[in-house]
Amino acid sequence: MKEKVVLAYSGGLDTTAIIPWLKENFDYEVICCCIDCGQGSELDGLEERAKLSGASKLYIEDIVDEFCDEYIVPCVQATAVYENKYLLCTSLARPGIAKKLVEVARKEGATAICHGATGKGNDQIRFELGIKALAPDLKIIAPWRMTDVWKMQSREDEIEYCKQHGIDLPFSADNSYSRDRNLWHISHEGLELEDPANEPNYDHLLVLGVSPEKAPDEAEYVTMTFEKGVPKSLNGKEMKVSEIIKELNKLGGKHGIGIVDIVENRVVGMKSRGVYETPGGTILMEAHNQLEELVLDRDTYALKKDMGNKFAQIVYEGKWFTPLREAIQAFIEKTQECVTGEVKFKLYKGNIIKAGTTSPYSLYSESLASFTTGELYDHHDASGFINLFGLSLKVRAMKKAEREKNEK
Repeated sequence: MKEKVVLAYSGGLDTTAIIPWLKENFDYEVICCCIDCGQGSELDGLEERAKLSGASKLYIEDIVDEFCDEYIVPCVQATAVYENKYLLCTSLARPGIAKKLVEVARKEGATAICHGATGKGNDQIRFELGIKALAPDLKIIAPWRMTDVWKMQSREDEIEYCKQHGIDLPFSADNSYSRDRNLWHISHEGLELEDPANEPNYDHLLVLGVSPEKAPDEAEYVTMTFEKGVPKSLNGKEMKVSEIIKELNKLGGKHGIGIVDIVENRVVGMKSRGVYETPGGTILMEAHNQLEELVLDRDTYALKKDMGNKFAQIVYEGKWFTPLREAIQAFIEKTQECVTGEVKFKLYKGNIIKAGTTSPYSLYSESLASFTTGELYDHHDASGFINLFGLSLKVRAMKKAEREKNEK
């Protein structure tokens, strides 16, 4: 009886070519597993393609709601942003995919899991750390790192390999962007983006929306509510998180929101340039921040920023299934107990503009913040506070002056 391998299958050329390659070089029975994180029409026709390519079975596992509730929401609550720009779009989907691959492998009695990530990217790390954490006994096959067996180096090579194995598929060797898509985003790499000196060709590149220049000339108001840091309604209508993100993607795309051009530092040590479209995610992050700044105290807000940066690094590096991620998430969840209220903003040509925030847990006091003198704040108290708060500065300056005088 042949051993089984579960292949993380996208339906693209790389993973399609891997099916006959696995059978030819390892004599595996290939079980394809496509994880639906909101790729949309990319899933059309996958079953026929997988079986035509030699797979014995195809699983299409829908984890859209799990992806939103268990992975996206914690990162929104943490304000987890990698290197100030990247909303962890591709990174966020990987732990859920790894978890489902392991589940299918266990169900099928497979001895190995195969992925099509390249040897230069981050995804190989994310997939494999997730699999190791959940199923350390399973073998991991990464064709692009097996250069003694995997001889294909281009799309042309892969297309020719498929044809040699009787697989005639609707793939072309044309140059196009390398893209990754899920409900949270779509990423673009390659072509003119490979040179940071080049401006992105947004007319050719954008998929989820338009550039700010082509957005409507009229602003659009949006209202959202949150309960304990979780989005609950959009424009007065209660929805699941996944539904809210879908609607925000449409709104954000329409108004040119969430287009990021970044040169990021990959885990493997190199810099890479990419353009990310995250219209709904950008709005959701900003709306959550708008509410948090009203309800969190100064010290908690400051520490949470540090923890958010660390959380982003953990996710980016594929360390989701670790005690550190669990511990930081527990801290973040504690900070969200009062992040409840309503935010209003308007979208206009790439901008998210505040239009009012309310919360029963607001720490804003109009009487304290105003220029009038109230009972809680006596202006005379500020003198003593400043004297004590600046005492170390004053002592240092005095000692420095005394030392310079003695040196003359």
